[in-house]
Amino acid sequence: MNIRTLETFVWIARLGSFRAAASRVYASQPSVSARIAGLEDQLGVELFNRSGKKIALTAKGREFLIYAEKMLSLYGEMLQTVAKPASIQGTIRLAVSETIAHTWLPQLIERVSEAYPAINLELDVDISINLAEKLKNHEIDIAFLMGSVNQPGIINRGLCRYSLIWVASPRLGIPDKPMSLVELATWPIVTYPRKSEPYVAIRSLVDPMNHSTRIHSSSSLSTIIRMTVDGLGVSALPREILHRELDSGVLREFDVDAAVPDLVFSAAYRAAPGGDVVHAIAELAFITVANRIGAMPKLSGTLNKL
Repeated sequence: MNIRTLETFVWIARLGSFRAAASRVYASQPSVSARIAGLEDQLGVELFNRSGKKIALTAKGREFLIYAEKMLSLYGEMLQTVAKPASIQGTIRLAVSETIAHTWLPQLIERVSEAYPAINLELDVDISINLAEKLKNHEIDIAFLMGSVNQPGIINRGLCRYSLIWVASPRLGIPDKPMSLVELATWPIVTYPRKSEPYVAIRSLVDPMNHSTRIHSSSSLSTIIRMTVDGLGVSALPREILHRELDSGVLREFDVDAAVPDLVFSAAYRAAPGGDVVHAIAELAFITVANRIGAMPKLSGTLNKL
């Protein structure tokens, strides 16, 4: 019985699948099966009921899970307290929205590499709706996403916010004076994907003025910017991702007589055993954001151990 075996057991219990757990612990399925078989032989009990379509814990398996999670939690706490950060190994699945990838993600990766040189980051860039589902399904360890993830056991902490500005290609000839909502509704709008907060907010602004307003949505921020530069519509985007386009003049800012709510991002991760490194990465993200805006957030004690 060792930490790797306990970790494998816990992931099978969480995911309900030997195959999914094998992917999560970076091992082959036969290796995972062998670990659990050896563990069951050592304990002299069956930990999983394999008769159904989905693997389920037996009564003894549920009892063992309590102790396994405690041991993993204590193991993680021990490493954070005693071991040098450089000696802590593993892979963290970090997922971010594209807005974060376009702003401060490179600085965060640099900080994580300095603090935990033996930790590998597996990066996933996706829309926030998908990131929330991946976190719920244990496919990722931590997400920096728009909004929050509402599920028991998941910690949500406010991270940063970006105000949106209206931009358009100069070729559209947008007037310099502030634009009314009635006028805005006559222009095609390029924005974030359906069901996202910006899409819903913009739709609620223009629909009362003109139900026939064309709204082109995309899950790719790069595509939204490209379509706006090409003059296919106007868009509301964070200034922080448009410095190159605004400085070069391929996009210009204009005013609208109504504000679109800020994009509010949070760090979401599970309060799971052995999650000290994940929590520390969230803290490093707060520092990275604070350095960009010139204000230091209040940090918890985990980071002090780095």
